[in-house]
This record gives sequence, C-alpha cells and structure tokens, in this order.
Amino acid sequence: MTPSELQAYLHAHIPLSAAMQVEVAAVAWEHVLLRAPLAPNINHRETVFGGSASALSILAAWSLLHARLRSSGIASRLVIQSNRMDYLLPIAGPFSARSSLEDPDQWPGFMRLLERRGRARLKVTAELMAESGVAGLFSGEFVALGYETARI
Repeated sequence: MTPSELQAYLHAHIPLSAAMQVEVAAVAWEHVLLRAPLAPNINHRETVFGGSASALSILAAWSLLHARLRSSGIASRLVIQSNRMDYLLPIAGPFSARSSLEDPDQWPGFMRLLERRGRARLKVTAELMAESGVAGLFSGEFVALGYETARI
C-alpha cells in the first residue's frame, strides 16, 4: 500500500482524517508516519488540540495494522479496544505520529490466532512528534475481527 493509497482510504472512510488534513508521509512494514498541520487542529491556546493529537496517534496505529493486513492479503475489521495517551509537550506547529508494533515478534501469533479464531488483538505504539521533539506517547490495543482473503 502506497502513502497516497492509504491517504485516499483514510480520507474516504474516516472523514475526521480529511477534516484534520492528515497526510500519509510513509507506509512501511515497520511503521506508518502521518502528519497534520496546526490550523485545522488548533485549540484556544493556539496549540494542537489534545483530541487531534490523540486522533492522529490512533490513526497512525490503526493504519499500520490496516496496511500490514492488506499486504498479507487479509481483510478484517479493525477496532480499537483501549488506549493510553501521554502528553509531554504542547505543540505549536505541524505535528506527526509514527506508529510501530509494541512487540514485532507477536505478529506471527496474531496472524495465526486471527486465522484460527477469526479474532486477535495486538498492541501498537506511536510517538507524537513536534518540531521540538517527542510531544506525546500513545499505546493502544486493537482487535481484528473476521478473517477472509482480501480482494486486492
């Protein structure tokens, strides 16, 4: 999946991503990098609204699993079950979120469980970045529901 394909998918299927002007900067097996400008995500203090920071992190984490499953030829519904967001610094400009699996070694077991039971869960993390450095840390548990070969 290319960055432009993922971006088109997000904007079409998750309208909030279009309203936030989310840009997909990179899609790789190991990570997804999303970016967003300040203007549509600003709060009353002229910094990034916490909900936008959290949403970008969730989108990056969800996108990583979505891209991995698509690359593996698997179609399933992905939902977030739980998450934690730690805000470390205010963000006064463009910001990004870079996701990765909390434990990449769990991927094969996740896939086996999804195939066998039609349901599996996995933890994904993301670093929220500002020009000044790491501005937040995200950790979320996602559940994949259903298992079928994707029509790619």
